[in-house]
Amino acid sequence: MTKLTLSLVAIVSFLAFGNNANAQSKDKAAVEKVVYNYFDALNTSDTNKVVSYFTTNGVLLAPGAPTATGSDQLKGTFQYVFDNFKYTLKVTIGEVTLAGNYAFVSSTSKGSYVIKSNNQTVEDEFRETFILQKVNGTWAIARYMYNKSK
Repeated sequence: MTKLTLSLVAIVSFLAFGNNANAQSKDKAAVEKVVYNYFDALNTSDTNKVVSYFTTNGVLLAPGAPTATGSDQLKGTFQYVFDNFKYTLKVTIGEVTLAGNYAFVSSTSKGSYVIKSNNQTVEDEFRETFILQKVNGTWAIARYMYNKSK
């Protein structure tokens, strides 16, 4: 009887671990998709799409700019950015760490942006930190901070 009980406990533990690993794998893929989709929207200058990847109280911490908090401020900030610049950036995700309903992502992006006022193209590289939050089963950007890598 003891061997049977131990065997059942081992099987249940193995299945539970497998399900947890599978759930973490799905969450990691979903988090990465949000980051990739964010950059796709950034590269197409789609203000509404960019803002849709943030939580309603999401925060953008951009160098040299005021902190944008919440959907309205994010929308205003990104509209200003897209009115003045056109981005072509490719993101590379370095690390994704999951902790409950939060995910921490470090990434780098490389490419260029065009200054619309003089049509000047500037090559650039950035480092990014994203904190995503799972809200009602969906991952969204809660905090986003970036700086130039050089």
